[in-house]
Amino acid sequence: MRILVTGAAGFIGRHIVAALRAAGHRVVCAGRDVERTRRMFPDQESITCDFNRDVTTEVWLPRLVGIDAVVNCVGILQSRRGQSMAAIHSAAPKALFAACVRAGIRRVIQISALGVRPEVATAYSQSKLDADRHLQSLDLDWVILRPSLAYTSAGSFGGTSLFRALAALPGMVPLVGDGRQPFQPIHMGDLTEAVRRLVEGSEVARRILDVVGPEPMALRDILADLRRWLGFAAPRFFETPLPVVRVAARIADRLGGVGPITTTSLTMLLQGNTADPAPFMAATGIAPRRFADALANEPAHVQDRWHARLYFLRPLLRVTLGLFWLSTGLATLALWPHADSLRMLGDSGIPDPLLPVVFHVGWAFDVVLGLAVLMRCRVALVGSIMIAATTVYLVFLSIGQPWQWIHPITPLTICIPLMVATLVMMATDDDR
Repeated sequence: MRILVTGAAGFIGRHIVAALRAAGHRVVCAGRDVERTRRMFPDQESITCDFNRDVTTEVWLPRLVGIDAVVNCVGILQSRRGQSMAAIHSAAPKALFAACVRAGIRRVIQISALGVRPEVATAYSQSKLDADRHLQSLDLDWVILRPSLAYTSAGSFGGTSLFRALAALPGMVPLVGDGRQPFQPIHMGDLTEAVRRLVEGSEVARRILDVVGPEPMALRDILADLRRWLGFAAPRFFETPLPVVRVAARIADRLGGVGPITTTSLTMLLQGNTADPAPFMAATGIAPRRFADALANEPAHVQDRWHARLYFLRPLLRVTLGLFWLSTGLATLALWPHADSLRMLGDSGIPDPLLPVVFHVGWAFDVVLGLAVLMRCRVALVGSIMIAATTVYLVFLSIGQPWQWIHPITPLTICIPLMVATLVMMATDDDR
């Protein structure tokens, strides 16, 4: 079969593509970053699509030529700059589903989420629900899959990355409230196998299936299992009062969804994430794995521990570097004696007529770079500029004031770990 998978570069999407490819199907990988999907799956076809913009049936029809089935995996938890949840979850999927009707493609698999219910009043839930309801109204052999927390030892993303990071914290492991919020984690292999069987078969149609593991688990038990899996000592839990978590979530919302938890994810967490596994098992013939058993069968590696421990350190590193450059520029402008700055520039070989220009360009340059890093704007490019600028700074200061290399308080050698830290920031910036 020739199958279109949207969101092919996402956490769930890439595993579905891999499973369909392994089963011998030809997959058309659709996503915003076509070069990324081509690197991931060089032997499969890749096309560009953007659910922010592709909200008309006419846009989708040419992409469906020769397609036998469609699997939609696109989703975001929080609207951010350049991303519209209404378009991504509702308008674009509805246009895609309508195009499937016109193109005569009967089989459509929609990856939704277990927490998508009418009573959950979040933009995430309501926008997903809108697309799910629209699909149910169409004359298609649709299946809507609503997975719980999808996990695998071969990587993590979003909530699973956060849980790993919490489990790996030294000392106390914080919980949301008492940490008894229920989940029913589903192994990624069971989810992708379900998609494969549903794509290949036609017996199950016009069904909504809750894709869940065999038994509910409390959040604190998930964290304890992950901590054992990572090879750390048994956890000591710290119960974070819910009012404190809610404040942190609102702050993250104000910062554009930046932070370990937002009001959307908190609402979904508190709503619970469980369901009866029997309908899913009966429809697919899959006996889902127990969380502890799956972890025991797939031992953690040192890279898993690195990733878990770097989860919170990575944004801290970026913020620290951004504030360093920002404060350096502002201190040069407002705090450091102006005459001393001009004298230092002159000692480095800058002609006198250019000293004021170089001075103002210098502090403004530092401020712009600092703000760019704090806003996570083109981090790889900005980091490269930072390293180049630091190198130029070292060269010029070595010419004018070489004794700065052995200064007892602020030696030039401090720039070396700064440059290394910038390289680490650049190397770990990718979330996917």
